[in-house]
Amino acid sequence: MTRTVPVPHGLPMHRDAGPFDPPRDLTRLRAAHPVSPMLFPDGHEGWLVTGYDAARKLLADTRFSSRQDLGIVHVPFETPGMPVPTEPSPTIPGLFIAMDPPEHTRLRRKLIGAFTVKRMRQLEDHIVEITEGRLDEMARLTPPVDLVTEFALPVPSLVICELLGVPYADRANFQVNSAKFLVRDQSLEEKMGAYGAMTSYLTDLVLSKRAEPGDDLLSDLARDSDLGIDELVGMAFLLLLAGHETTANMLALGTFALLEHPEQADLLRADPELLPDAVEELMRYLSVADIFYRYATEDIELGGETIPAGSTVVVSLLAANRDPERFDNPDTLDIRRKARGHLSFGHGVHQCLGQQLARIEMRAGFGALLRRFPDLALAVPADQVPLRTDMNIYGVHALPVTWGS
Repeated sequence: MTRTVPVPHGLPMHRDAGPFDPPRDLTRLRAAHPVSPMLFPDGHEGWLVTGYDAARKLLADTRFSSRQDLGIVHVPFETPGMPVPTEPSPTIPGLFIAMDPPEHTRLRRKLIGAFTVKRMRQLEDHIVEITEGRLDEMARLTPPVDLVTEFALPVPSLVICELLGVPYADRANFQVNSAKFLVRDQSLEEKMGAYGAMTSYLTDLVLSKRAEPGDDLLSDLARDSDLGIDELVGMAFLLLLAGHETTANMLALGTFALLEHPEQADLLRADPELLPDAVEELMRYLSVADIFYRYATEDIELGGETIPAGSTVVVSLLAANRDPERFDNPDTLDIRRKARGHLSFGHGVHQCLGQQLARIEMRAGFGALLRRFPDLALAVPADQVPLRTDMNIYGVHALPVTWGS
């Protein structure tokens, strides 16, 4: 294939097209080569997938492994202070997101019953109650306030704590350590320290659930004699991390996007029936979990290219969800769009287990926030909002907002 743009040296990451849009180099690369070779900072000759069709096919193909113990993990961006790996990462018990079938299937099946659409809908009224309660608290404050600390982070944290049976009073512990764990250029020592603090806390919690189970998801898992303590801790870590980080960043960044597109916010206020479509469109448009990794276990043809066995493949969901071959006017935020089919929850066997819970939280969160605060506005210029460009899950570090006269 004749190349019209250079092979990228590392993943384009600079948000030079705006806070909500993919980097311009990523957009140009997708237009020219949806499946492209990429030279990683450590010298590995891997691949970058930016096209929607190719990304969807890759995520559905289990020959592209999610395991990190098959080969060296090659990171597609510079990580100052982090040593270059010289051997594969060890398998972490219970962390099924980094496993392939049949081990992945065995552990995921333990959770499927807890996250059915029916069971999530049974929680909906309580999630609405939690959301309204947080907005009651926010309304008592004198603006400006930080929407992240007062609303976007507490709502999913409260929900996942109640669902798992994690004391909400302990939230500062896991919120601080999960944030440290997700910083891209954090030193290995600091990352492992944060991970160790979280797993130590969760070990004590899981042991207490096994000794005296209650009416919560971790207790249900702890009753399962097929699961060892290390597996329970790994599963709890994954559920706790994913259960509050992704939704919190969607609520904050999504509010930022709506405030910067006031005609869309007005449409949603005028017609709350648009909320389900608005959530899907915001998921597509923002793609906060923007990078997935896979390892080619054999030579695989994808998008007219042959991915050699042993290659690390990076999938940009941010680029794929903005592919004009799949979505008309993809760089336009349009809450009337039928954006189902976006890849923000992944695809294939690893598709997000908690997606229905996240959808309910976002419908409740965006709907109530716009209704309760009709004159909500940024309290700082948009270019002063601190973006999470340093984190593995995108969003904003803070969102100063105001309301009233």
